[in-house]
Amino acid sequence: MQNSQRREPDDLQISQIIDANLDRAREGLRVLEDWARFGLGLENYVIKIKNFRQILGKNHLEVYKKSRNHIEDQCKGVSHVEQNNRKSPKKIISSNAARVQEALRVIEEFSRINNKELSKIASEIRYEIYTLEVELLNFNTRKKSEKIIRDNVLYAITDQKSNVLEKIEDILIGGVKLIQHRFKTGTDKNRLEEAIKIKNLCKKYNALFIVNDRVDIALASDADGIHLGQNDLDLKTARKLLGNSKIIGISANNEIDISTSIKDGCDYIGIGPVFKTSTKKDKEPLGLEKIKFLTKDIKIPWFAIGGINKKNISFLKNNGISKFAMVSELMNSEDPKEEAIMILKELSHEN
Repeated sequence: MQNSQRREPDDLQISQIIDANLDRAREGLRVLEDWARFGLGLENYVIKIKNFRQILGKNHLEVYKKSRNHIEDQCKGVSHVEQNNRKSPKKIISSNAARVQEALRVIEEFSRINNKELSKIASEIRYEIYTLEVELLNFNTRKKSEKIIRDNVLYAITDQKSNVLEKIEDILIGGVKLIQHRFKTGTDKNRLEEAIKIKNLCKKYNALFIVNDRVDIALASDADGIHLGQNDLDLKTARKLLGNSKIIGISANNEIDISTSIKDGCDYIGIGPVFKTSTKKDKEPLGLEKIKFLTKDIKIPWFAIGGINKKNISFLKNNGISKFAMVSELMNSEDPKEEAIMILKELSHEN
């Protein structure tokens, strides 16, 4: 096959098909690699995708490259209107993963005739890409949630109320983008039904819905994440169950628990109680100086919680605390919407 003048037409056509699809697969892999690198910062995925590109490059034989100009491609430059609709990283990931999968399938079929090793390689990588696509999409979803946590300073935590859905919607209308729901009473069936309703409300207002403690309900309601205390399911197990698309927050109030949570990969931390609070009557408040000491080296988002209200929030803000979680101040308000608006306005002011 080294002398192109002696090739049969079928050999030329097959070589050209393999050549085009090797290029197509490697181009698609490069798009995925660059998003894993620059968009998601996932070094292990960058290495994995780069390895796929190198393997395909090594098997892009000269006989395939030399075939490109022997038969004119009558369909060169043909595009599809859907290519103009890839306006989000999610769509770009999916379309390029599909591009790689389809190209590898073509390579697998046509190289089976004269290059069984390449056919086997294409098949193995193709199946890897199915899983990789899902994982990149999951990390992409979590990346969006992480941005909401970084960009927002007020985190509302629910308390059991007969009109909890009404209060949550008022808080969302008031501009809060982070809602954590605590289950106090009711059957698991009722809790799940309630969680789904809150999830839909949060989706309506482009807010995150975090479930307290219950990983099963978080999964069943497709919540955006879970918040765990020190006596709840451990973070590593929760991550295995939830996958990489969900946010995991941790409550911590000492150096060891904070350090362990960060090391294990939590997305944010709730630290407190800052002051005495009716929701955690058994816990001694840490106080401002202790909070400042515990948080001086934290690089991930963290929220001060416990006894925080509109009377002390300015004091805390003036002392370097920028993110706050509130329960009673919002849930017990006669006008949660106005309360949320006022607090967010206060937090938006420069010190």
